[in-house]
Amino acid sequence: MNLKKMAALSALRLIEDGMVVGLGTGSTAEEFLIVLSERIKKEGLEIEGIPTSFRTKKKAIKLGIPITSLDEHPEPDIAVDGADQVTERLHAIKGGGGAHTLEKIIAYASKKFVIIVDESKMSEKLSLPIPLEILTTSLPLVERRISELGGELNLREGSGKYGPVISENGNLIADAKFGTIAHPEKLERELNEIPGVIENGIFTRCDEVHCAGKELRILKKN
Repeated sequence: MNLKKMAALSALRLIEDGMVVGLGTGSTAEEFLIVLSERIKKEGLEIEGIPTSFRTKKKAIKLGIPITSLDEHPEPDIAVDGADQVTERLHAIKGGGGAHTLEKIIAYASKKFVIIVDESKMSEKLSLPIPLEILTTSLPLVERRISELGGELNLREGSGKYGPVISENGNLIADAKFGTIAHPEKLERELNEIPGVIENGIFTRCDEVHCAGKELRILKKN
């Protein structure tokens, strides 16, 4: 069994009949969609899913997972998503696929947020560039404020098109390099205080991390 599926199956045990489930974006999150759909078919499990991206929505519909929205269910029972990097303190960086704004909205709106990863994503401290979704007109200001915070902002370039990556919300996606991040909660707040930054990819409100390696580890908030 691949590690992503192992982590997905572990989180699947948390899903109960009647739940509203936030559905993450990315390769590990898609493993969760697959095992969730299999359980729906085998057990007649009745759940509704709230997708965090257009890709996830299409995948969920194809797999036969009923879809709903935050408008109908403002407080989902649980959200399950992958991550690009996670620490033992349950801090994470997400947004490699540029979907971090809706991912964070759904994760933070949910009663419980669970991250599923393989052991390669675990790190002592967060150190990856932080994805940002920003308004186009705010770019000069955001660049200046990021520099004042000790970081370096780089627009994410598209593949298969000229120019920058544009989010599903019609905004720019950029990555801010800060090196090792000593205080994730503080930096998460500071980034979102910059006018024009819609959301950043630091996630500090996680309840559990299910990490698959030689053995499965479940890290929980103290």
